[in-house]
Amino acid sequence: MGTLTASDLRKGLRIEIAGAPYIVTEFSFLKPGKGASIYNCKLKHMVTGSTLTRSYRSNDSFQEPNLEERTMRYSYAEGDQYVFMDKNFEQVNVNAEVLGNSRFFLVEDIEVQVLIHNDRPIGVELPTFVEKEIIETEPGARGNTATNVTKPAKIAAGYEIQVPLFVNQGDVVKIDTRTGGYSDRVRVAKI
Repeated sequence: MGTLTASDLRKGLRIEIAGAPYIVTEFSFLKPGKGASIYNCKLKHMVTGSTLTRSYRSNDSFQEPNLEERTMRYSYAEGDQYVFMDKNFEQVNVNAEVLGNSRFFLVEDIEVQVLIHNDRPIGVELPTFVEKEIIETEPGARGNTATNVTKPAKIAAGYEIQVPLFVNQGDVVKIDTRTGGYSDRVRVAKI
């Protein structure tokens, strides 16, 4: 955890404001004819997602947040707590609120990146794609070959995605964890 100055500001930089971690999402530099340079930033709170706009002068300084990224594997869920384990069998419990919709895409033993701020998990980054089985959907109408026509389908825990008409119950599909949307059919259900 070092001290940063306004000249260190750039898009993607993580800083701490009032004990909370923020990430710079937009950045611009203004050099008026007289006086100190002005650094305008749009910042996103890394826990709540709220945004704020701040202006800094070249002599302003701030702290780097105490952030640690750990590679861990999903182990199991216990109520609204999701348990992850690292290679040393150290456990970290992550609240469902922190995971958001990502909790629906967890697969046992999936490798994720857990972001920890001051010993508290604040985010979990999943692989870009996961494979999940469709547990409920209406059968597709035979002969309907219209493109871009979708129907609702459910995966475990009741999460609903839109899938093409040819996807059936029991099929395994690839889901983009960034958008929560259907990407591809991986396997057809065994009849």
